[in-house]
Amino acid sequence: MLEAFLALFADNDIFNPPTLLHYWDGLVTTVQLVFLALLIGLIIALPLGIMRASDNPWISRPIWLYTYAFRGTPLLVQLYLIYYGTAQISGIQESFLWEILADAFYPCLIAFVLNTAAYTTEIIRGAIKATPRGEIEAAKAYGMSWFLRLRRIVLPSAMRRGLPAYSNEVIFMLHASSIASVVTIVDLTGAARDIYARYYAPFDAFIFVACIYLCLTFVLIFTFRKLENKLMAHLRPLS
Repeated sequence: MLEAFLALFADNDIFNPPTLLHYWDGLVTTVQLVFLALLIGLIIALPLGIMRASDNPWISRPIWLYTYAFRGTPLLVQLYLIYYGTAQISGIQESFLWEILADAFYPCLIAFVLNTAAYTTEIIRGAIKATPRGEIEAAKAYGMSWFLRLRRIVLPSAMRRGLPAYSNEVIFMLHASSIASVVTIVDLTGAARDIYARYYAPFDAFIFVACIYLCLTFVLIFTFRKLENKLMAHLRPLS
């Protein structure tokens, strides 16, 4: 069955070298966009997650408002607001920011970063809140400062607990990146749409891209499972 499936694509005239190169360019754009969004989003979410876990409402409430807004509205709407809305701000087209915002890649990256940072903030906050009280009390008994407890006890423990949830966020971000094509970015989905428009072959174009997304998802699942097994090795029962 697998050989017949591969032969279906191999014998298809639309999978010529220029077309495959177009898919490759779309794959590179998708990987760049998702990787940068996740990296920047994680850097932003780490301090926000710590502040979100604070018992001080003046610190945690503004972070809650941000996460509530971005988790409660569709990513596509956020992308439209940033891509189309920023151009309507008075004076933005005369400023240096327009050199950045005029390229569709950067508004899309900003939308993805803000969205994934909101979800990751809540993941980190939940993992921090789930830290066993005994670990914190033991650290206090050793005379550790708040920062030292955070660095040596709370964050390492929270990262291990939050890894499964974060792996789902990474996969979600990969799949959600397909909406980048609606703002003229030629990612994987945009490449498939170009091929469909050129050859009028929707099944071939989009099924091929779906298989690429599926392979990328399997790679992410395998990577996170290996990482989780390594970080949780100390919890496995001794044989």
